[in-house]
Amino acid sequence: MSLATDAGPRRPRSRSSPRRRAAVIGSGFGGLAAAIRLQSMGFETVCYEAHDQPGGRAAVYEDQGYIFDAGPTVITAPHCLEELFALSGRRMGDYVRLVPVSPLYRLQWTDGVAFDYVADEAGLIEQVRRVNPADVDGYRRFADYSRQVFQKGYEELGAVPFLRFTDMLRAVPHLARLRADRSVYATVARFVKDEHLRQAFSFHPLLVGGNPLETSSVYTLIHWIERKWGVFFPEGGTGALVRSLVRLFQDLGGTLRLRAPVDRITLETADDATRHVVHAADGPPEPFDAVVSNADVHHTYARLYRGIAAAGHRQRRLERMAWSMSLFVLYFGTSRRYPNLAHHTILFGPRFQGLLREIFHGHRLPADFSLYLHAPSITDPGMAPAGGESFYVLSPVPHLGNAAIDWEAAATAYGDAILESLEQHLPGLRAAIVTRRHCTPTDFAARFNAHHGSAFSVAPTLTQSAYFRPHNRDPDIPGLYLVGAGTHPGAGVPGVVNSAKATCDTLAADFHVVRN
Repeated sequence: MSLATDAGPRRPRSRSSPRRRAAVIGSGFGGLAAAIRLQSMGFETVCYEAHDQPGGRAAVYEDQGYIFDAGPTVITAPHCLEELFALSGRRMGDYVRLVPVSPLYRLQWTDGVAFDYVADEAGLIEQVRRVNPADVDGYRRFADYSRQVFQKGYEELGAVPFLRFTDMLRAVPHLARLRADRSVYATVARFVKDEHLRQAFSFHPLLVGGNPLETSSVYTLIHWIERKWGVFFPEGGTGALVRSLVRLFQDLGGTLRLRAPVDRITLETADDATRHVVHAADGPPEPFDAVVSNADVHHTYARLYRGIAAAGHRQRRLERMAWSMSLFVLYFGTSRRYPNLAHHTILFGPRFQGLLREIFHGHRLPADFSLYLHAPSITDPGMAPAGGESFYVLSPVPHLGNAAIDWEAAATAYGDAILESLEQHLPGLRAAIVTRRHCTPTDFAARFNAHHGSAFSVAPTLTQSAYFRPHNRDPDIPGLYLVGAGTHPGAGVPGVVNSAKATCDTLAADFHVVRN
């Protein structure tokens, strides 16, 4: 019997034979991490990818010998990746090499102040002292606060699914004690007084789609993650890390199907169990015991599970939520190299709070910008031809739901303005450019089915975190699970990889999987 409206409360059933089957929709970091865990648990796992290469937003572009990682480039908490290999007794080092990056970031302001954000305490305190000696003690207190938040928010709760409101209630006393109601910026401002340092220690939410003026102070834990483990870059680029995860998945017997966009998923019941039938472009409909969706969470409910009442309810709820900002990303390669350049550079514009308000709540494209400049050939010269440099520069911009910008008309001029600004730091830049391309919010919407063209899914505010975020297991559609930026714990490579851990632990319990 087909379930045409709602799946009801029925939970997946445990079966010993035949082998249980799981589908993973999307091969981003969250999808690949889930696929590896499922295959390691004994599921026959098929991963569907709509595009011609794996990685989702972590795609790779190549042109004239220049290699551009399209998506995430800041790799932290490498242990969560190493764990995926350890599940089957393998070593990540046999698949890919992670190279430490130092400084973690170089921060620069328009008034000439610069700050090398390093991992070691002595070096970081010296950088603080150079900017404002009076803030050294305040920074030490902030670092201790960040450590406490890390211990609670990451080590204890980062990979724990919040499926019931009681799960949230248990965390409330700890969150109240840490004043999670305060924003990241407001929390940092309690400890340090210099505005440069306030920005230096509060920009991190932007890396996961959050507004530092609104994102919960829980996200100050990112500071301690980087202090504890540093920042890394995969040799060969982020694409090499994606390929290593694909190789691991296939070594375990998993199946990856490229150029296989999923049109929809229907539900059936048989023997008191729910089965998910995946309708993809690469073949006939296929039944699965469970589906783990790494697709955009709104797309999952609005498109993949369309026609199911519970999915429609979830879609409408998502449309009432706040979504992260989008991005304008410009990829370019130069015929020359640039000395004294850092791998990661944050270029703060003349405004901070005003610009953030326009990015997250404005209805037009701001006239100014703050930028993240990625120069991977600094760490791995193989990312560019000999004598050249490979770059991408990222500018946070409003998502399409807030600002109806005609990006087809605006993109080239906006990119030109960014390059003109960068030329203050990279002399002769425009004359040295060999190749150039861009990605806009419209591209995020069209290529990745991102709701509003959002780059990081549901915004990471306090009232949209943990239990209040879309759950790792859907409460009403048996056998549907979520991974990626749109579920707990959120965006960023550690976030989406840990979402796979939380999700697959839940799935294992539902299916009574016995693991060694």
